[in-house]
Amino acid sequence: MKVVSVSDKGLVRANNEDCLSVFSVGRDDCFVIADGMGGHAAGELASRTAVDYVMQSLNDYLYEADDPQKLLKLLSFTLEKANVKVYLASLGSFRYRGMGTTLTVAVLRDGVLYISHIGDCRIYRLHGQKMNVITKDHTLVQDLVDAGLITEAQAAVHPNKNYITRALGVAEKVEIDFSEFTFAENERILLCSDGLTNFVTEDKIAEILASDDCGGIHGSDQSGSDPEPSERDGEFPDGHSRGI
Repeated sequence: MKVVSVSDKGLVRANNEDCLSVFSVGRDDCFVIADGMGGHAAGELASRTAVDYVMQSLNDYLYEADDPQKLLKLLSFTLEKANVKVYLASLGSFRYRGMGTTLTVAVLRDGVLYISHIGDCRIYRLHGQKMNVITKDHTLVQDLVDAGLITEAQAAVHPNKNYITRALGVAEKVEIDFSEFTFAENERILLCSDGLTNFVTEDKIAEILASDDCGGIHGSDQSGSDPEPSERDGEFPDGHSRGI
């Protein structure tokens, strides 16, 4: 399996509120992406706190989660504890009050991808030439789409499209989505923050993802180190991260 990843702060912010990590624990491949919020350094702290804890928890306990049920329980425990970590950090300083982060974690084991998710980072699955999103955005506009009040096209240009309805670290308790699906040979999986999906259409993402070398998606190998941003990366107004 080949993995590439990249994160860039974009043109708007002085710091990068996104954080991502790709690592392995034994036979399991782990993927984590978070997009912080809160302004100043708060968003960056929130996303880094969450990702650091997920890495610690999975490295410490993943080997004990030796069946699917235990693995899902570990993911639940890990995100609940990460929520507490971010929430307590937000109480530690006035400048961090109200900070939070999205968080999406995926563990690939024996051809099955186990996912825990909160917020509006996305996981896309490309099978052949067909791409579909396998996570659900926890946003106001997604709720409006689900209720039949607006269309997907209207959601894309809605003035409140970035309003998050669920995030990590903004309250003591958190509601998390869990899912799993079989990862077929030759499929491609993309994890990304809304800094990508807000400025690149899904048709274009699918076109790039389906290309032989994923041309246009610049990244590092599975070490997870960040490369120098390309000219294409620098064109994004907002910070963005993606891992393939």
